[in-house]
Amino acid sequence: MKKQNDGHSAFVMAREHLQIGNAAAAIILVEDGRYLLQLRDNIESIWYPGHWGCFGGGVEPGEEPVRALRRELREELSFEFTEARFFTELEFDLAGLGLDRYYRKYYLVRMTLAEMDCSRLAEGVGLAAFDGDTMLGSLDLSPYDAFALFLHTRGFRIGKQG
Repeated sequence: MKKQNDGHSAFVMAREHLQIGNAAAAIILVEDGRYLLQLRDNIESIWYPGHWGCFGGGVEPGEEPVRALRRELREELSFEFTEARFFTELEFDLAGLGLDRYYRKYYLVRMTLAEMDCSRLAEGVGLAAFDGDTMLGSLDLSPYDAFALFLHTRGFRIGKQG
């Protein structure tokens, strides 16, 4: 926010439009049962700055979501997964804003402790692994990732999990 120097005490927001598009994200489950999360940069031009969330990112037009996820995890963590199992998809209908529908597909990706130790953060300001209670109870999570992580850790509360 910039303060406008025109004799009024009004504040003017200088913001760019956030980029909207389809995305693929990894619920990274470390072999000890913790979840590996990214602490997002604290800059206004990204979705949920300064929040914890899942690793992943945009799906380019014509790109398969798992291929996009593979690219994003390679870029963000220097991590190559062997398998990504589809978990859930959240759809956002933004017609009220004059926009289209977009999705965020979540995949379960397993990681060994050795792989976690070899991971190198290239995007964001931090990474850490958390147990489900800590993650859901005390972190500032991006809302859509929080819901997907809730479903993974507490899905038994709303239905059959398999």
